[in-house]
Amino acid sequence: MSSTLPQYTASDYAKFALAGAIGCGTTHSSMVPIDVVKTRIQLEPTVYNKGMISSFRQIISAEGAGALLTGFGPTLLGYSLQGAFKFGGYELFKKLAIDNMGYENAVNYKNTVYIGSAAIAEFFADIALCPLEATRIRLVSQPSFANGLFGGFSRILREEGVGSFYNGFTPILFKQIPYNIAKFVVFEHAAEVYFGLAGSKESLSASATTGINLLAGLTAGLAAAVVSQPADTLLSKVNKTKKAPGQSTVGLLAQLAKQLGFVGSFAGLPTRLVMVGTLTSLQFGIYGSLKKTLGCPPAVEIGKSSH
Repeated sequence: MSSTLPQYTASDYAKFALAGAIGCGTTHSSMVPIDVVKTRIQLEPTVYNKGMISSFRQIISAEGAGALLTGFGPTLLGYSLQGAFKFGGYELFKKLAIDNMGYENAVNYKNTVYIGSAAIAEFFADIALCPLEATRIRLVSQPSFANGLFGGFSRILREEGVGSFYNGFTPILFKQIPYNIAKFVVFEHAAEVYFGLAGSKESLSASATTGINLLAGLTAGLAAAVVSQPADTLLSKVNKTKKAPGQSTVGLLAQLAKQLGFVGSFAGLPTRLVMVGTLTSLQFGIYGSLKKTLGCPPAVEIGKSSH
């Protein structure tokens, strides 16, 4: 069975990474207005306390429509880098796991393969993302802090040092690793079910395949949003809150978590469900279409009769 698995070259992985970069970069940057509102609700729930639509109006009224594009630069660059590592890395680590375990073992432990591949890929993706996410949150939470990506990045670097970019690394791991695990595990299973209901994948049109990828991506995005919401709220808070002298990042996280409480940790969830559900759906749709356009070999599928 393993002999029928696709064999990838370095060029193939580069194409996976490029497709992932375009998928994540374009979708996340297109969602910047929603993300601005979501972040404001998380950071100032007493100010923005009447829901998503009201918060949109509130921001536009006070700061102008341009405020809804705050953080566009770091979002585009940060999530393009993250997407390259996330999708390219997932394909790499999944293939390495199958090659090392053997295909039959991988079938028996496919959830372990999905979870491990998603977690490792996300760890490296977050190393790339964290400085730009810290810059984005600072720009959104403090509109007068700097003018755009380069101004914000250089000011943080100059005034606070490189370490400041990684103040949120622990919460971003707590947020993104469960998010990415849920995203890929749910997508793999949802796609298997949906393609199974639709018939043979090989017989489907390109538009039908894209439609199923979008639906499976939406399913995955909604699950991933719920799983990662508490850590997303903490991430927004930790990038705005200065540590007390001698306080560790873990200590600050514990302090903020206690202040938020269970209900507070889910502040902004409806907005994030809209944002994450939509962008995850689009990411998988774009990723699947771009892989075909770029001439990528088929993805490794575990437990399929075609193997």
